[in-house]
Amino acid sequence: MNPETQLILEQKLKNLPTGPGVYQFKSENGEVLYVGKAINLRNRVRQYFQKSYRPDPRREVMVSKIVDVELIVTDSEVEALILETNLIQKIKPRYNIDLKDDKSFPYIVVTNEPYPRVFATRRVIKDGSRYFGPYTEVRNMHDSLKIVREIYKVRSCNYFIDQAAIEKKKIKICFDYHIKKCDGPCEGLISKEAYNAMIGEVIQILKGKTSTLVKALQGKMNQASEEMRYEDAGELRDKIRALSVYADRQKIVDTELIDRDLFALDSDRDDACGVVFKVRDGKIIGRHHVYMAGVEGKEEKEILEQFLERYYLNSQEIPREIFLPIEIESSGTIAKWLMERSGGHVAIIVPKIGEKAKLLAMCRNNATLLLDMLKLQRQKNKEIIAPSIQALQKDLRLEKPPRRIECFDISNIQGTDSVASMVVFIDGKTRRSEYRKFKIRTVEGTDDFASMREVIERRYTRVLAEQAVLPDLVVIDGGKGQLSSAVESLTKLNVELPIIGLAKRLEEVFVPQASDPQSIPKSSPGLKLLQRIRDEAHRFAVTYHRALRSKRVLQTELDLINGVGKKRATLLLESFGSVQGVKFATMEQLVEVIGEKTAAKIKEYFSDEDMQGKAQESQK
Repeated sequence: MNPETQLILEQKLKNLPTGPGVYQFKSENGEVLYVGKAINLRNRVRQYFQKSYRPDPRREVMVSKIVDVELIVTDSEVEALILETNLIQKIKPRYNIDLKDDKSFPYIVVTNEPYPRVFATRRVIKDGSRYFGPYTEVRNMHDSLKIVREIYKVRSCNYFIDQAAIEKKKIKICFDYHIKKCDGPCEGLISKEAYNAMIGEVIQILKGKTSTLVKALQGKMNQASEEMRYEDAGELRDKIRALSVYADRQKIVDTELIDRDLFALDSDRDDACGVVFKVRDGKIIGRHHVYMAGVEGKEEKEILEQFLERYYLNSQEIPREIFLPIEIESSGTIAKWLMERSGGHVAIIVPKIGEKAKLLAMCRNNATLLLDMLKLQRQKNKEIIAPSIQALQKDLRLEKPPRRIECFDISNIQGTDSVASMVVFIDGKTRRSEYRKFKIRTVEGTDDFASMREVIERRYTRVLAEQAVLPDLVVIDGGKGQLSSAVESLTKLNVELPIIGLAKRLEEVFVPQASDPQSIPKSSPGLKLLQRIRDEAHRFAVTYHRALRSKRVLQTELDLINGVGKKRATLLLESFGSVQGVKFATMEQLVEVIGEKTAAKIKEYFSDEDMQGKAQESQK
């Protein structure tokens, strides 16, 4: 950190507010390293920079990278909690606990329509619809949908049905009506009130309130029987039987009919697994689990707190009681937040003895089991090596399989806009999220060797600084010259990595300190993998180069016009789509965008350009 930046940071730390809010630590390149919340921002943020602060090794690295702190002051602790949770979910800072995204898990949605639909989805849209889930055990979701479809006549079509659609007779009843799977709301054969009363019962099932629903239906059945509406009573009896069979399959764990969520977690080194058991009407109706990374060195209460906050940020169901295995610092703030959302009392409880403590122990056992399964799966994945990787290891006589390969390519045309690309293949498959693009900074003109030296040095200087993963093999798109340049940079950084060059002309593979290419059979799966990686690096580099060159050409053309700066050039391109669009725009159109004076200069410029072109044609 330079002295000026150090001074600015020190001034910020001296003038921190004492109220609640959220803080973001940033690195030299503007990356958000960590997001946290505090009741007192001054005390919390300064703690990281005190000599007495003894963080875990991972957080110590983070503190060494902090050059700036950004604050967002809030009116309350609850606002700070919500903002922190949203920012972590959106930015995913490197040094926060990383909860694996729930987007892959399905939900059951009850749509916000006059005649709602009920179906499974993986997209959550904030349009007033109600979502139940996410379901980490998809079988539970299918069981819930199955019982709903067996008992209730919920429409399965995708039409938007309202009173106007019914009156205009836009939609006709389908086969579902004739087989008594739908009551025909599309033609107004069931009232909106009756249909939504049915949807209310469906929501009770999805919330796990089966026992409560059965009691209510029994009351309706008795009333219908007393009023001699025997057909209605018979339908209600069938519903009760089906719901009772469904409820009997759920495990009874509590005689108290209180809605509860039971939380537990287990961790091992950098990984953790959090588990939530949903208890409704005394029965377990579902289990949700989330894997977490980046937890090494963090206390259990911090991991549990982040899990709790993220879970309820995405959940619409708030129970009356939440059981936790240990006390957490923000329990009061979280309870207050959940009460504001649910409109009712929410208690966060830490059971110490009795049946409730045994329930939490069962949850912990599930978390341990799921974490063990994750480790076993990873071990299995490590043991499974693709045949092409095995062949490449054999062809190049490598000590270990090249599971992570990084490949570099240089692209330029006539010495302009020199760029480089790096693509990453893991286990023979592309990892696009780790691709990198480089603008060549220190090389003038066309010098692929010097460009390769620069790119390799920049890449692995950063990898070493960030303690990131080094590749098992580096591939250079080029022959002996490019390979030697790359080796020079690695030697300078004191980095030893397996590295090869793949020449385009004869598909020859070169290794350091060998003048002749390696003898690899043309039919080898290892060579074919190298060719695929090289072609991908070339494609990525050329695409980036073309984009830069096109942008430069477009901007230069407009920048040549007197009175048109970068802002006006951008405005013109946004308005007319291209330089050609600007050229052929009418005077009136240009005046509307940038005014009469500049419009006249543009017309004059392109008029002179056309005259010069015609003169050159006549000379030919």
